[in-house]
Amino acid sequence: MILRPGKDARLAGGHLWIYAGEIARIEGAVADGGIVDVRTAEGRWVGRGFLNRQSTLTVRLLTRHPEEIDDTFLRRRLEQAVTYRRRVVGDATAYRVVFGEGDALPGLIVDRYGAILVVQTLALGMDVRKTTLVDQLIALHRPTAIFERNDPAVRRLEGLPVQTGWLYGVTDSRCEIREGPTRLLVDVARGQKTGFFLDQRENRAAVAAYLQGAEVLDAFCYTGGFAVHAALAGARQIHGIDSSEEAIALARENVALNGLADQCTFAVANVFDALRELVAEGRRFDAVILDPPAFARTKDALPRAIGGYKEINLRALKLVRPGGLLVSCSCSYHMGAPLLQQIVASAAVDAHRTVRLIERRGQGRDHPVHPAIPETDYLTCLILEVL
Repeated sequence: MILRPGKDARLAGGHLWIYAGEIARIEGAVADGGIVDVRTAEGRWVGRGFLNRQSTLTVRLLTRHPEEIDDTFLRRRLEQAVTYRRRVVGDATAYRVVFGEGDALPGLIVDRYGAILVVQTLALGMDVRKTTLVDQLIALHRPTAIFERNDPAVRRLEGLPVQTGWLYGVTDSRCEIREGPTRLLVDVARGQKTGFFLDQRENRAAVAAYLQGAEVLDAFCYTGGFAVHAALAGARQIHGIDSSEEAIALARENVALNGLADQCTFAVANVFDALRELVAEGRRFDAVILDPPAFARTKDALPRAIGGYKEINLRALKLVRPGGLLVSCSCSYHMGAPLLQQIVASAAVDAHRTVRLIERRGQGRDHPVHPAIPETDYLTCLILEVL
């Protein structure tokens, strides 16, 4: 495969993606999902990766060395991912095992929930090697079962069907995990993402450390991860809000599982409406946690998303008692830390509050960022004091 003139600069900087518009021509009879060598317009060899003509993201580089992309290659990359997790995960029983480009395995996501692995093959090149990958994951991790959560819409961009089900073993899709002192129930078949928001694991513990004795509003609380951590850390009372009845039902189970039912209450509601109503009622909290879904899944959605983030942060700031905390999160690459900070600063001016940043955090270390691929650095968690 030959690139157009001048289209190798991003790759020279370490990025792994090649788009259709950057390609001059594809030589040889390589099937989609197969391996291609990539060269510059001048003929310099760049690397080797998966090809998919059906996708705008046409090639994902796997290596910059002339090595075979075979079972041994994939096994070596999976072993490197295991070694890295041993260094950073600690005693959690749920964490990300493989994070796509962050582990030099583009298009592959693997999460562990106790004895269950959950797999997503989000690129055609990985999907056609799914059987091999499952065999290697079994050998490396010895799971009881492996569940396929290939339901993200991005698969359609690869020309792949949406599908879920057991790839190895069959067990209850609900399981219990541990994060530090917390016990949490997760449903790998029906939960968000692969069952839970594993990327916030370290942030849940960090936020909880500030909340001893606090009355907390946990907005977009999902199944109560932040709430359980906060209550176990000594928060006096937590009020959770989420629009999903199923998520709230599991949140109530989670607080009961941890013996925290007296400290936590939950309500099913539209969070935008609920925040507005709480402000109108004159309610105040020692801390407000905002962990919304991605408002900006694409760059085109960013202008509208900015309005949404501004509104929830403005309402939240009006609800925080002087000296309290605002925890503001974004899980969209397009809404990075600098932009979210600007939004919070603007909301603080409109709310007539002064804020100062205590911590700027990102995704957990089991979701490693590739320095040359900004898209892998997608989660922001701001912990701020409100005066």
